[in-house]
Amino acid sequence: MGAASVSIWVWVNAFLTLCILSFLYKDNPFFRFAESLFAGMSLGYYIGIVTVQTLQPNLITPLKESFTADHNYLLLIPMALGIMLYFRYIARVAWVARIALAVYIGYYVGVLMMQKIHGQVLPQTRDTIMPVTTGGIDALWNILVIVGVFTVLIYFYFSIEHKGVVGRLSRIGVWFLMISFGASFGYTIMARISLLMGRFSFLVNNWIRPLISG
Repeated sequence: MGAASVSIWVWVNAFLTLCILSFLYKDNPFFRFAESLFAGMSLGYYIGIVTVQTLQPNLITPLKESFTADHNYLLLIPMALGIMLYFRYIARVAWVARIALAVYIGYYVGVLMMQKIHGQVLPQTRDTIMPVTTGGIDALWNILVIVGVFTVLIYFYFSIEHKGVVGRLSRIGVWFLMISFGASFGYTIMARISLLMGRFSFLVNNWIRPLISG
């Protein structure tokens, strides 16, 4: 009665969750099965997303509806470059993939890099140039940010030897880097713990409790 009250998909989810958690004991066939299943399903889902959200609206549909309108025939060029990338798996014509890769890298350097500079680098640079005369705790935080950015940049400046004043400032930069890495690592750990708590909550509330109460 209890087993029948729990959905088959709950059993599947519980089994796969236990397979993943079994790695805490040691590597085993159950963990490798769940890992391979997850990797395969993720790849299949990603391929489906790319097909539906990228290839179909940007390539397949324009070529299918009107080949000549709005110069849609030019889409054959990126399609050919995309196909050429897979030539690397054919030994005799693997060199063809390098042509498509060169075009892709050139496009990234010429176009997308400027977008990255204007969209990320310059805004982040602007956010580090903050007033220090506002008074109060905000001014102290702004000074701390400026000192952190300055000393970290000195740490990565390798044109001169890190001795004397430069060496002392670079060591301060190391402290800022370690604090940043520690905060990022702590955030990552908390995110993983949150996922682990979600899995435990599923096992208890969706699998074990209905099984016992049933």
